[in-house]
Amino acid sequence: MRTPELIPTSTGLPRWRNLPAPAKLNLFLHVVGRRPDGMHELQSIFVMIDWADYLDIEVRSDGRIERIDDASEQPLALPADDLCVRAAKRLQEHSGVTMGATIRLEKNLPAEAGMGGGSSDAATCLMALNRLWGCQLSPSELCEIGATLGADIPFFIRGQDAWVEGVGDVITPIELPEMSFFVVKPLQGVSTPAIFKAPNLNRATPRIAIKHGLTVDEGEQVMFGHNDLQPVAEALCPAIGQALESLRAQGLEPRMTGSGSAVFAMLKNGDATPYVALPHGALSRKCKKIRNHPLVDWESSKNVG
Repeated sequence: MRTPELIPTSTGLPRWRNLPAPAKLNLFLHVVGRRPDGMHELQSIFVMIDWADYLDIEVRSDGRIERIDDASEQPLALPADDLCVRAAKRLQEHSGVTMGATIRLEKNLPAEAGMGGGSSDAATCLMALNRLWGCQLSPSELCEIGATLGADIPFFIRGQDAWVEGVGDVITPIELPEMSFFVVKPLQGVSTPAIFKAPNLNRATPRIAIKHGLTVDEGEQVMFGHNDLQPVAEALCPAIGQALESLRAQGLEPRMTGSGSAVFAMLKNGDATPYVALPHGALSRKCKKIRNHPLVDWESSKNVG
């Protein structure tokens, strides 16, 4: 992953580029119940990987929040009021700062993948602007702001492997070994609301207890369980099943991440990038798990801005 870099500006206000917004994978995803308000209770392990979007943020004195889309691997027409812009405005309102920002977004993470791209962008925006604007909010305060925008944002702000429960709001840090993955994102996406509304979605997987960061039932094994959303997603998006079969044909044990449509398989140490006959238009990448969010250390350093 790239290293954040300070760029001189004519205004003298700080501008940082190569601020990473890494993707996440769900090593498993169980739906363990449903609340009276209709929200689903989940259990999952989240990890971050070294496939990332990158942000370039320049502080401005006029209070305006502006987003510019840079050339990227995934050229997308993002809405003017996307999560990055909303996160910046929410931080402005919460902290009372009068400064603004120009946010340049290099969008490499695919949309509708279940990899948390938009949430990660917003988390990076919050962490960076907290420092660049001198807001001095704690990670917990940033998480409170982030949670009003997206359930996955607090995970990225916490910035490490996590056992996640509830509706994504109960985050327990854990430590997992080094891991590598082969990730495939079909061209087609899948609707998260459609998956959760499906009458045949399994909503009653037994809860798992954890101890010392791993499961009591599964001991030291990291890859266990399944993704309850996968059968419904495969029915809605056949390309997911095609991607899974492509990985199985290589002797791998793939599963879908999040609500899809990206799928992944864990690689053993020393495994080369597998040759996979991908569905038409699919993206693929060999990725490594990253232990900490790159901005957790950056944001706490004394020489930023």
